[in-house]
Amino acid sequence: MSKDKLLTNKYILGCLAVFCCILWGSAASTIKIGYKLFAIDGADSSTQILFAGLRFTLAGILAIIFGSIISRKFLFPKNSSWGNVLLLAMLQTVVQYILFYIGVAHTTGVKAAIVVGVEVFACIFVSCFIFRSEKMTSNKLIGSLIGIAGIILVNLNGLKTGLTPFTMIGDGFIILSTVAYAVSSSCIKIFSRKENPVVLSGYQFLIGGLIMIIIGYCMGGRITVFSLNGILVLLYLAFVSAAAYTIWGLLLKYNPVSKVAIYGFVNPLCGVFLSALLLNETAALGISCIGALVLVCAGIFIANRE
Repeated sequence: MSKDKLLTNKYILGCLAVFCCILWGSAASTIKIGYKLFAIDGADSSTQILFAGLRFTLAGILAIIFGSIISRKFLFPKNSSWGNVLLLAMLQTVVQYILFYIGVAHTTGVKAAIVVGVEVFACIFVSCFIFRSEKMTSNKLIGSLIGIAGIILVNLNGLKTGLTPFTMIGDGFIILSTVAYAVSSSCIKIFSRKENPVVLSGYQFLIGGLIMIIIGYCMGGRITVFSLNGILVLLYLAFVSAAAYTIWGLLLKYNPVSKVAIYGFVNPLCGVFLSALLLNETAALGISCIGALVLVCAGIFIANRE
């Protein structure tokens, strides 16, 4: 079976997309665990950026190594692809994850997992109104409104549910990071027509990660506490990015954006329960929180339903 037929098969598409979303769903809670293990204070944005840079530099190296082994040749961007790689490095790694890492440090893991569901709706609006690669439909509009209502609900009831109230540096930064993700996703769809998505992912992570290390270090960021558990968490986060973004990029290359994005409901679903389990945030799982999660997942499903 050829690669295009393999990756457009609905069962394989579903399994791979769900696998990616489970990995992404674990990211917010794992990042917060990493902050504790490396003794990174919630207000220390420079060290958070440095920590993120280390993660994505490792992710880029892993993606390039694994991709080269699978392809049986060393992967390297074409001369004409370097501009696209640099653009993705700034959008998908530097901008998106500086905002995300700082945002996660200023909110709970459960809430971050729900708010990050905005990225699916951001993808729809960006692809429909900015890149015009898809058409807005009633399902997409209704689903987006339902999902956004869930995000509003969890923020309005933040104090009552044991979560934090809305803050621009917390939830606001996470929402802005989803916009950067949406733009970069549409760019990957376009760029992968002429370049291997694995090459795009690997090198944009490597370059973006190095840029973040430089930014974090120049801002005064320092990691002074090291442990085996901390290093294992860092390696896991690198694997999450290398595996999930590479597979997701391949799925986007061979399928419509909305057909892949429907599986995004698994992301907040896994994220909420993993955060509650790993971060002991079970007190946050109140009626409003569960209701918000249901609205977000329902909105994602409706928005991408054929």
